[in-house]
Amino acid sequence: MDSHGQDEQRVVWAVVATDIGPLMLAATRNGLVNVVFHATDAVRERTLERLAARFGGAPVADPRAPVLAEAIRQLRAYFAGERQDFELPLDWSLISGFNRQVLRELASGVPYGSVVGYGDLAGRVGQPGGAQAVGAAMGANPLPVVVPCHRVVESDGGLGGFGGGLETKRRLLALEGVLPEPLF
Repeated sequence: MDSHGQDEQRVVWAVVATDIGPLMLAATRNGLVNVVFHATDAVRERTLERLAARFGGAPVADPRAPVLAEAIRQLRAYFAGERQDFELPLDWSLISGFNRQVLRELASGVPYGSVVGYGDLAGRVGQPGGAQAVGAAMGANPLPVVVPCHRVVESDGGLGGFGGGLETKRRLLALEGVLPEPLF
């Protein structure tokens, strides 16, 4: 308990260089809780403030924390083309309700090298016609790459949106063999 009588949970974080730019990873004792694209100093500071407010204590830089060290190892293997699935404990506490349901289905039901339409994913969770709500869930994903929201596309073949930017989405899909690598 902190001085205000609230539960305080230790959050550890690290930044890892990847083929799509620096990713900030944060974890609690329950697992990986946040993956943040384009982890510049400003993005990192905003994320640390948000995590401190949510979890009740200042996050600590600790890339050697076991869950972070393993996440870094698995992300490096993924970007090297040596890993297709992540086997990490995940802390889902930054997401709830429908969004959590959709993201859990995405994580378990859309394998590497495949894509699913927003509407199809909505149907999988019992909400046919809920494509826009699925889009909102993708935008709220606190664990991108690990929970592969880049694999959700428009039914007409368009990429749809992506919190990390469309070029990042294209690169992730190219890595997984869904799209060709850009010519230039």
